Order: sequence, then C-alpha cells, then structure tokens
Amino acid sequence: MHPIFSDSGRMFWYLATWLLVGSLIAGLLIAADAAPWANALFFAIPVSLLFGFVAMSAYYVCRALPLAKRHLPRLVITFGATSMISGALLLAICLAWTKFANSVDLGWSGVEISRHGQVAVVGLGFGLYLLSILAHDVLIAFENLRSAERRENESHILAREAELQMLRTQVNPHFLFNSLNSISALTTIDAAAARQMTIALAQFFRLTLAQASMEKITLARELALCESFLTVEKIRFGKKLETVIDADQRALRGLIPPMILQPLLENAIKHGIHGITEGGTITVRITLRDAWLHITVENPVEPGAPTAPSNGNSIGIGLQNIQRRCANLYDERARVVWRRSDDNRFLVDMTIPFELET
Repeated sequence: MHPIFSDSGRMFWYLATWLLVGSLIAGLLIAADAAPWANALFFAIPVSLLFGFVAMSAYYVCRALPLAKRHLPRLVITFGATSMISGALLLAICLAWTKFANSVDLGWSGVEISRHGQVAVVGLGFGLYLLSILAHDVLIAFENLRSAERRENESHILAREAELQMLRTQVNPHFLFNSLNSISALTTIDAAAARQMTIALAQFFRLTLAQASMEKITLARELALCESFLTVEKIRFGKKLETVIDADQRALRGLIPPMILQPLLENAIKHGIHGITEGGTITVRITLRDAWLHITVENPVEPGAPTAPSNGNSIGIGLQNIQRRCANLYDERARVVWRRSDDNRFLVDMTIPFELET
C-alpha cells in the first residue's frame, strides 16, 4: 500500500498540497487573462487533484530504482520517460475535463487550451512529476530511517531480554547443588529432614519457574519466594541461621524484578553465615520513602574474611549481576551499593522506583 493511504494525516496534507497547486495554476490563468476566476478555479483545482493521484506512482518508480542502483543514464531514461508520460496524462486530464465542462453548458465552467497551451501543460506535468519523485524520495528515506530505528530498538529489547534471562539462570545452580548434597547427606542420618528439605526445594523451584517469565512481580510474591528459599536453608544450617524480615506493608504491592532479593539472601548465607562457626542473623529491611523502595540486607561476616567485591570473586559476580539487571530495567534510576561495617557486618543497599501494578 502507498504510505500516503496508510496515514490519514499524510493523506490530508497531500490533498492540501495539490489544492494549493491548483489554486496557483488558477491564479496564473487569471493573471494571464486566459480565463475568468470561476472558470480558472473550476478547471485547475479538479485537474490538480486528479493529477495528484497520478503523481503517487512516483513512489513505485522510486522503489523500483533505489538510490544504490541509480546511474546517470538509467536515471535520466527512467525519470525522464515517466515524467513525460505523466505530462501527457496531465494533458489528457485537462482535455477530458474541458470536454466535460463544455458538456454542462455553463459559461463559467470551461477553459479552452490552445496548441501552445497544450505544450505548456505537458511541460507543467513533466516538472510536477519530477518534484513528486523528489518528494517521494524524501518520504522513502524517512521511512527507511524510521524502520532502521525500529529494528535497532527491537534488537536492543531482544538483547536486553536475553541478558536478563542469562543473569537469571546464574541464580540457582550453586543453591541447587548444595541442597542436593545436603539432601543426600540427610538421607542416611535424618530421613524425615531429607524428605522435608526435598518438599521445600520443590516448592522453591515451583515458585521460581512460575515467576521466571515475568519482568516484574509484586514484592509480596518475591518475599514468598524468599521464605521458601530460607525454609530449605534453615533445614540445611539449623540453628546457625536466623532471619529477620521487616517490610513496610505499603510496599508489598510494589513491583520489583523477580529473583532480585533472593540472590542477596543467598549471598549473605554463602559468604557470611556459612563461614561463621556460631552462625548469625540475616536482617532484611524494606521501607517506602518518597516513591522509592529501599531494600537493605545485612549479615555478619567472619573477621578478616575477604568481602570486597571484584570481577574475580563470586561475591562481586553475584552483586554485579543484580546491578546489571537493575540497570537494564531502570537505567540510572536504580542504585545497588554494598559495604562492610567496622563491626564485621556486610550490608547491601538497593533503591529502585516504587511502581504499582496497573
């Protein structure tokens, strides 16, 4: 379909342009004393509008001869021939309209075209068609630019989704392997605990699969996933692992990326509680302030243990994955930072915009 037909706004401006061309031609006829104003307007405006539809064919001529394939001889022959044919068509339209105007037998409706006038009409049609070719070249270039931008945006979206999916797949493997090893060990010393851990692990992965395809979920659902995760880990670590989750009730309906809080708990266990003989307490604080969701995860660490994130250790990789996911979803509106306090506690602070499900 011609792009002008696909957009009502373009169609309006296209017809308005040819109305203006018709008015200008009528003005020339009046200025040259070739016709009174009524005859000139009744002749020039309908003829211009009809020729406007002929000029639309320039779009297909431009498509058939793209810029990359234009060489001077071919360009002159193609555009010259089509413009000459269009000039002849304009003359045919003028003669047909004049015949029709004379047939209605009204004194203000006809314009006689002399031999010299017919040559001028062909020349006018030739020039107008060349201008139409130029205008359609600009239109095609604009369409190609928009199409390229659309493809680029789509490729960015696909790349972002692929990266997010890749980052999600890095969340579970270590937890799964450790849990299976723990279940294997428990089967020989505490079959009931092994069964309980297997059920809890199945529930965790059931929730994980249900949320994996979603871009964002409510904080309440993420906390439910975290509780399922902690159920497994508490069977594994026993009394060594204690947790405190303090969440603002207003924040529970807010949307966050799935599997964004659970890796912070996993990081706190793996690099904090696991290395401390007596264990410790992981504290999660979630507050809502000024349309921003603030999440803090705090855990004890063994004195002297390396906790400074870098590209070379798993602490850095896990936290940097969370940073990248937030950056993909929120650009510069999200913040994920971490630090170690003087009293051997490791804190991760995450701030994201508060959003509600629409």
